[in-house]
Amino acid sequence: MIRAAASPGEVRVAAIDDLGLLDYAIWRPAAPDGVGDLHRGRVIARAPAMAGAFVAIAGADCFLPDSAVDGTPGAGQMLGVRVTRAAQGGKGPRLTARLDPEERALTGAGDMALIRRGPDAMRRMASLHPDAAVAVDDAALFASLRPSLGDRLVLVSAAFDDAIEAAVEALAEIRVALPGGASMSVHLTPALTAIDVDLGAATAARAGKERAQMAGNRALLPALARQIRLRNLSGAILLDLAGLSARKRKALGPDLAAALAPDPLQPRFLGFTALGLAEIVRSRGHPPLAECLGTPHAASLAALRHLAREIAARPGLAPVLSVAPALAAALDEDTIARADLARRAGRPLMLRTDRGLAPLGWRIEE
Repeated sequence: MIRAAASPGEVRVAAIDDLGLLDYAIWRPAAPDGVGDLHRGRVIARAPAMAGAFVAIAGADCFLPDSAVDGTPGAGQMLGVRVTRAAQGGKGPRLTARLDPEERALTGAGDMALIRRGPDAMRRMASLHPDAAVAVDDAALFASLRPSLGDRLVLVSAAFDDAIEAAVEALAEIRVALPGGASMSVHLTPALTAIDVDLGAATAARAGKERAQMAGNRALLPALARQIRLRNLSGAILLDLAGLSARKRKALGPDLAAALAPDPLQPRFLGFTALGLAEIVRSRGHPPLAECLGTPHAASLAALRHLAREIAARPGLAPVLSVAPALAAALDEDTIARADLARRAGRPLMLRTDRGLAPLGWRIEE
């Protein structure tokens, strides 16, 4: 089942299987990440040392690798390009100029322009799970999706129950509880993602400790792989399993590769380093979930989500939303979210900027 929980300016999309949360994505119509967008761009400059060129598209400067274009485009040349990787980790979007015939026709001669948007998170999830029913909890969203998803759609009163909400909220945490009292910690750096595993008290007994550590790590690998997928961790990933010498850890290599295999992005287990760290590489495309959550825009939409719930629970309420300046600026830019709240509430958003709040702070006042 795919479940889409709509709130002002945002749709949280979750795929659920027998084990719980399998895939998760956020769709913000006013702030698409751009992956799949088709543009007509202009080459700004060649970058021979980087084996590519910088290309300007509508709203961003991007990088086009030489391996993703035929020939050697010169500065000033117009090109049809598609975004293959969103801006993330402080780096701009990445492009390809290898287009199919239809895309080449659409991006023919003309000025720099956005030609066509790529698929949104809702449709990507539906494509990833083509046999899954899609439950949505907003009539307007239901109507907009009906032409493309047809009979797969189901209108429900609430797409997320308490268990799904709890699982989604846990994805924002650095420390993650794992089965059997174990845990993992996820740390994103500009160069790589580091994951540390702690088995907790499960292997505290001295007798048979090494055997218990091996069994404990092996049992956790499917949950670790699922967290990598849910959080959309990508690029270089280093995994530090709990206990065990570097030599002993090698026995877990086949199990780790098997745990990663169901991931549609096909992450590769490369082996263990001399320190015993498992090396994994996973394709970059959409930004990691952590980058989507820790922004003023994300915080402002979370505030609107809570405000919409308050208004739905108490129709006579006339609340004021007080927000930090950065959140107020984000809401000024996101006119879709404000209009969506007004549609739900039956009146415009009453917003107040409070410089005394934390940088991402907000509160609802009556």
